[in-house]
Amino acid sequence: MPSTVTPRPQYTSTAARPSWPQLPAAVRAIVEQRLGGAASSGPSAGGGFTPGFAAVVQGQHSTQFVKAIDGSTYPGLADNYRREAEINAALPVGVPAPRIRWVHEAPDGWVVLGIDAVTGARMPADPWQPAELAAVLAACSRTAELLAEPDDKLLDQGLRPLSDEVTFESWRQAAAGLVATDALPAWFPPRLVAPLAELESTWIEATAGNSVLHHDLRRDNLLLDQVNQVWICDWNWPCLGASWLDSTLLLATAHADGHDATGLFIDYPPARDVDAEQLDAALAGLCGYFLFSGTQPAPTGSPALRHHQTWCGEVVLRWLAQRRLWRI
Repeated sequence: MPSTVTPRPQYTSTAARPSWPQLPAAVRAIVEQRLGGAASSGPSAGGGFTPGFAAVVQGQHSTQFVKAIDGSTYPGLADNYRREAEINAALPVGVPAPRIRWVHEAPDGWVVLGIDAVTGARMPADPWQPAELAAVLAACSRTAELLAEPDDKLLDQGLRPLSDEVTFESWRQAAAGLVATDALPAWFPPRLVAPLAELESTWIEATAGNSVLHHDLRRDNLLLDQVNQVWICDWNWPCLGASWLDSTLLLATAHADGHDATGLFIDYPPARDVDAEQLDAALAGLCGYFLFSGTQPAPTGSPALRHHQTWCGEVVLRWLAQRRLWRI
């Protein structure tokens, strides 16, 4: 199995969330009203990188997955919750996303979402198991097909091209001496900055497209239910781009677990007409984004985010290095 220097994140325990008793009484009352009476909560979801409440809550008449965030403390995250609800409502039938059934905006700034609970929900095993990885890729492929030609309902949500949402230029800035590489992990070979910058320079053309992308597709945004159906969660950051792009981080983590990521990419239906240079340009941009982001201070309420980003940057780079015959 390929090795990484960065310790593997424990995606079942990356979040720092309030428990049900720690929520304000008014927020608990909102949820109980929606669920038909007195309610009890399961354990907080360990995955994710936000400080919002997230757990399955059982009421008298309904059981739902509830998310809640204090918008007065975390206004940006509250906007993300609102955005998630808007996008979720616009997703076409057939996209395997748990559906948001209600949104409540409390006077004190709390934003609360009620979402279909996935029966028997579990995150895919870590490391990736072949059958679960195959099921996830099949679900992602079906989703990409459904979103390849988005309808007006989705486009009316103001989706923008990926290149308008992110700027992958870390390697080119490093090559030009505009940013230092000193803070990168000690295992990173500085001699790779130049070839990475060259690849990165073509990422916009390589990943252009009009498909709707989830844009945050990772292990802890995926669930398998009791019959092993795959559900794709947390549609906070959708954008427009090449339909194969969502698979790249998933496949990089599969590479880290010893799977033939390149072979899986070649067999992935949305990647049918993608050439090697396109994939490599995307990987160069991704690993630069993750590695340089991982050097920044942790944001409030998300102590595990930088570790996650550093590990993602390493697994993406190691897959790219294997493809380019680079030694790390």
